[in-house]
Amino acid sequence: MVHIKSNALNKDIQIDRLIANIKGSKKGPILVFFAGIHGNETAGVFALTNTLKTMSPADLSGSIYAIAGNLKALSKNQRYLEKDLNRLWTQADLDALVSKEELISEEKEQFEIYNLLKAIQKAHSEPIYFIDFHTTSSKTLPFITINDALINRKFSQQFPVPVVLGIEEYLKGPLLSYINQLGYVSLGFESGQHDELDAVLNCEAFIYLSLVFTKALDKDSVKDFQMHYNRLKHQSKNISEIFEITYLYKIKPQEHFKMLEGFKSFQAISKGTHLAQSNAQAIFSGYNARIFMPLYQTQGAEGFFIIKSIHPIFMKISEFIRNFKLDSLLVFLPGISWENKKQGVLSVNLKVTRFLAKQIFHIFGFRSQQLSKTHMLLYNRERVAKNTLYKNEAWFNK
Repeated sequence: MVHIKSNALNKDIQIDRLIANIKGSKKGPILVFFAGIHGNETAGVFALTNTLKTMSPADLSGSIYAIAGNLKALSKNQRYLEKDLNRLWTQADLDALVSKEELISEEKEQFEIYNLLKAIQKAHSEPIYFIDFHTTSSKTLPFITINDALINRKFSQQFPVPVVLGIEEYLKGPLLSYINQLGYVSLGFESGQHDELDAVLNCEAFIYLSLVFTKALDKDSVKDFQMHYNRLKHQSKNISEIFEITYLYKIKPQEHFKMLEGFKSFQAISKGTHLAQSNAQAIFSGYNARIFMPLYQTQGAEGFFIIKSIHPIFMKISEFIRNFKLDSLLVFLPGISWENKKQGVLSVNLKVTRFLAKQIFHIFGFRSQQLSKTHMLLYNRERVAKNTLYKNEAWFNK
């Protein structure tokens, strides 16, 4: 049990790893909410506490799990103590976790969460939805981040907020990338700036919408459903496009990085815009695009991202290609072979495939992981997606 505070609400609460576990009176979906994976992001913790404390099992179909992330960091209002808990979920990290004799603070947290996740998976054969709440150091519209699988796209597009694809290519070891490799619907919701009241209220709205869209709650039983929907639509300034990350400024060890004040996520920027300082040297935008998650806190290795909107026609083409599993055609091109066909992993020789743009692989459903200057692996989320688990869900065939 740890004590945490919300500056937005000027309120203190005590929480344990399992914030709530509600078993509904009827069979239905399983919703697993995470909050506080970063210890200075408390909005989701308070939103889950506020919404679930009065929820009646009689109204609920299925089950809800609300899981607190980095408890020790939450108690100190720090992003992390020794390592970023949201960068530890590679298979290599998990394999090492079970064999280590001594664990650092975040690994102890991870070990508990990992065992809890395994227990949830083992206990349920119903559709499971994983939703991870976060906030940002900059001002932002509320938005969803997903690993680009069609089941994630379809479920996410019910919400009246922008969706951002491709973050898994730039971050190593996020929790949701691990869950997505297991084939489940999983999404992150960034609700606003860390200590703003809107960040808490946006999370609360997202919880109610998630429960209705999964049919865990009947829409008529949520008396303020339209208010919650309209809140997110208004907070998003009616932007519900799909964006893709095209660039990350990665902060190097010992680098003194500082964003210029005043930038906020989704703000349009021009090529040549002065964005930040690195060791007293100016950093300028190389793109006419939008800035995304500029860093205004001391902890964190991602200085800023650049995003661009994706034209709907490319989304349609991509869906067609994936539905008919045309990704198999890529192995007929020189320099490309299957590394693991069952798991949808391609090996690419970059010396041979220089003529292929990264966006081509994205359309086919692949996201890349660079291994060396000459080789990379491409991961196809569609090959592992548990489509049969969700095929009878109301949103699946829309």
